[in-house]
Amino acid sequence: METEEPGSPSPDDAVLFFGVALVLGIGSRHLLRGTRVPYTVALLVLGVALGGLEYGTKHGLGKLGAGIRIWAAINPDLLLAVFLPALLFESSFSMEVHQIKKCMAQMVLLAVPGVVISTVLLGAAVKLTFPYDWNWKTSFLFSGLLSATDPVAVVALLKDLGASKKLSTIIEGESLMNDGTAIVVYQLFYRMVLGKTFDAGSIIKFLSQVSLGAVALGLAFGIASVLWLGFIFNDTIIEISLTLAVSYIAFFTAQDALEVSGVLAVMTLGMFYAAFAKTAFKGDSQQSLHHFWEMVAYIANTLIFILSGVVIADGVLQDNIHFERHGTSWGFLLLLYVFVQISRAVVVGVLYPLLRHFGYGMDIKEATVLVWSGLRGAVALSLSLSVKRASDSVQSYLKPEVGTMFVFFTGGIVFLTLILNGSTTQFLLHLLGLGKLSATKLRVLKYTQYEMLNKALEAFGDLRDDEELGPVDWVNVKKYITCLNNLEDEQAHPHDVPDKDDHVHTMNLKDTRVRLLNGVQAAYWGMLEEGRITQSTANILMRSVDEAMDLVSSQSLCDWKGLRSNVHFPNYYRFLQMSRLPRRLVTYFTVERLELGCYICAAFLRAHRIARRQLHDFLGNICL
Repeated sequence: METEEPGSPSPDDAVLFFGVALVLGIGSRHLLRGTRVPYTVALLVLGVALGGLEYGTKHGLGKLGAGIRIWAAINPDLLLAVFLPALLFESSFSMEVHQIKKCMAQMVLLAVPGVVISTVLLGAAVKLTFPYDWNWKTSFLFSGLLSATDPVAVVALLKDLGASKKLSTIIEGESLMNDGTAIVVYQLFYRMVLGKTFDAGSIIKFLSQVSLGAVALGLAFGIASVLWLGFIFNDTIIEISLTLAVSYIAFFTAQDALEVSGVLAVMTLGMFYAAFAKTAFKGDSQQSLHHFWEMVAYIANTLIFILSGVVIADGVLQDNIHFERHGTSWGFLLLLYVFVQISRAVVVGVLYPLLRHFGYGMDIKEATVLVWSGLRGAVALSLSLSVKRASDSVQSYLKPEVGTMFVFFTGGIVFLTLILNGSTTQFLLHLLGLGKLSATKLRVLKYTQYEMLNKALEAFGDLRDDEELGPVDWVNVKKYITCLNNLEDEQAHPHDVPDKDDHVHTMNLKDTRVRLLNGVQAAYWGMLEEGRITQSTANILMRSVDEAMDLVSSQSLCDWKGLRSNVHFPNYYRFLQMSRLPRRLVTYFTVERLELGCYICAAFLRAHRIARRQLHDFLGNICL
């Protein structure tokens, strides 16, 4: 058995850091739960503190410090390969398909032209104002890696505050695509810096191969794995393990084997699963899958933000001699933060007319939040570490000083955007009035409270009849039950409104439509569980409900509109009848189409009957 040299770090120390990081993450999330402050902000600060204690003091942190050094020295490419697939798949898989379709144009605008504009503006600003004598290629390499956004803190806050789902979808979807395009732009300028030459045609060819190849690979892995899922019956462990394995294999195949964008490949895979595979996980499997990926994303975020803080502290303290010679670097870091915010504002401002036109549209308040949500995170920091690693090698086209400055500035921007932008987003949302619950949600909450109080009173009445409790002073007991205080008078039903109040009746009608559609979708899930409909039929039916949900405020119930095209025979079936294809094949396709239409119609009628009955039981005799 080999003995370790005294003072050398042990592999067990890395495990110790892992455990401590999780404990810090748990504590931060628990303590900040009711404060509306993103726990990732606290994690970054804790990471900087740990790194400062280890690298900035004589004695360090002992075995924990040894674990910190092991993790800080990790290959940045390995860092991306370990954390990115899990984060990307969880984000893309949890998105709603109909909202992705609706917001796709806005997400593409921000992720493609937006990244190009941001890269050009930041690169030009750095080249013209920074005193480090970087050439244009190096400046654009730096601005390209800074274009990758990380909205984890902002999206989590938007969800907690109940803000617009469309805004969360746009920000999260933009970030997913943004990471992919930013890494592609980074790879292009990285190759240029290393001495390769590209003309306009070769640049277009490179970008097309890297992006389109990644999308094709993600679709291929998605189709193959979903077909495999079809042969797995009621085995939650295998189903969840397959999703985990395929996300990492897709990333590795794209990034290393085919040299296309691993980010875009995993993003495409996750969106394909969101569109076609959610119904493959039935009953407890779906809930287990949801909890599993939430946990994986939580662990990955916890580790990566603490590690980011450690790396930032390492980059500053380890190279403090350089910063003593160039004390103005701190001032240029603040200037760079201003440039980053200005470039983000210019991107959103230039694209605003199109963003307002496509998808759900966008108003000026949402555009303001979009500007402020341009946080930088682990992707940008990992790319800067890759540059530093390359600049430290013997045969490098970059000076070691360039890599040091990349890490310093990128780490500083990650820190400033998360601390300043991330922690003030709640104030901005409240200032713009976007953090308030909608009138519909408030009415639903009031109705739920009304029902819960009635149930509590009913349960309290049953206690009085309990013989085992004996003689009890129930009046005195009631004083200690908070929810039953001051309820002597009969509670007014939230839906009881004057007949003349047509506006309130209209709002109640919208609420009723939402509840009915929720009941319809629940009925579809029940039919899928019972085997009454197939997975493909369930996907079509549930998508029609999701699309109808977006229109309840402006139209009557319209979930049937999304089903018409699947029930009616397309025009090309006429050509099938007249074609020279074998009659057996034509008959097969015709019968398949008829069978699909029959299943859809029967499921639609049954689901609406069930939902109407449940809605009547829920609302009682109240007429809306």
